[in-house]
Amino acid sequence: MKAHFYQEERVALFIDGANLYSAARALGFDIDYRKLLKVFRERGRLIRAYYYTALVEDQEYSPIRPLVDWLDYNGYTMVTKPTKEFTDAIGRRKIKGNMDIELAVDVLEMAEHLDHVIVFSGDGDFRRLVEAVQRRGLRVSVVSTIKSAPPMVADELRRQADEFMELAELAPLIARAASDRPMRQGQPRGDGDEDQMVRNA
Repeated sequence: MKAHFYQEERVALFIDGANLYSAARALGFDIDYRKLLKVFRERGRLIRAYYYTALVEDQEYSPIRPLVDWLDYNGYTMVTKPTKEFTDAIGRRKIKGNMDIELAVDVLEMAEHLDHVIVFSGDGDFRRLVEAVQRRGLRVSVVSTIKSAPPMVADELRRQADEFMELAELAPLIARAASDRPMRQGQPRGDGDEDQMVRNA
């Protein structure tokens, strides 16, 4: 991982769950969220790790619920909200679960307690957020990928960030081992509703 970290800097992770899931899937690996926390705890003073996802509330069983529960008990601060269902122009049922506002508000509220903000998303809508946080004197790193086809990170977001962390280069440190057995219920599974979320890009 090429990004620069300082031993005593206060770091927080802001993970756009649907976006990170899509990027990792495009690169062909599943994320081990325990390893992800370990990597960043070793590089600074990790103050908080936020994970944002929308949940389909009317389903009897949500495939993402075991992941959400596991993260909640294992060091992540979960931020969730119900999805909205709509029908597109050609009559297909779609699920929308955009968490951009929640993530932006938390970054701005936490800014005074941090030195380094790490945003796990390639969404270009976050460019202005990154700029606003930089004006407060913080460093901002963006984690996404340009190695997928098409690239998952908006060019304007990548240019605005102080540093860009290529997810493909992080993969050896945070990927779930191929030899791992399927996770038991209550542990991260890497599959689920995240890829069904329709984002307002």
